[in-house]
Amino acid sequence: MLRRFEALPGAFTFDPARCALIIIDMQRDFLEPGGFGAALGNDVTQLHRAIAPCAALLAAARAAGLLVIHTREGHRPDLTDCPPAKLTRSPPGLRIGDPGPMGRILVRGEAGHDIIPELAPTLGEVVLDKPGKGAFWATDLENILRNRGTEALLVAGVTTEVCVSTTVREGNDRGFRCAVISDACASYFPEFHAAALAMIHAQGGIFGWVAPSAAAIAALEESPA
Repeated sequence: MLRRFEALPGAFTFDPARCALIIIDMQRDFLEPGGFGAALGNDVTQLHRAIAPCAALLAAARAAGLLVIHTREGHRPDLTDCPPAKLTRSPPGLRIGDPGPMGRILVRGEAGHDIIPELAPTLGEVVLDKPGKGAFWATDLENILRNRGTEALLVAGVTTEVCVSTTVREGNDRGFRCAVISDACASYFPEFHAAALAMIHAQGGIFGWVAPSAAAIAALEESPA
């Protein structure tokens, strides 16, 4: 049964059997004090506003039987998948792979690479490790979605203007209809968050749709006719 919720620039319709929830990079390194985000001088509390909406959306998606995918940005322990331009953009001591309070920064297997406890994946949910900003680049995300017949994506996570936006743009180019859940996303910079959302739904939805979590959750909770 098709579901529908109001969004910008217009209503978003989806079939739960062909829809996935993608939660982008809700990791300790980005959201907790002592992580990579804080080490770069960011106020990590700006991202905390997305936690409760993400948790509510995740619960509704699980109850509705959606495919749930959690992404984590991070690199191999030997850093061979980390381009020099990315590795050297931070000063020594604050670079990817350097020791931090939660282990080596943005390295797979370290504590800081983990998803925050409030959004911990459950058995059967996909955990997708990605070396870049977008969730499609250098991963098998597209294969996972195609194999499930997925055609619509609900997208949440951090940060709105970087990894969320990049993933949505990649998805749009591959023919997926993407709805960004506005309050389940966040940025260290509120003005970037607002601008990124405006860019997504501009020009008739050039990259996708934007809607609050309450609208998406209400659609997910509709009883089948």
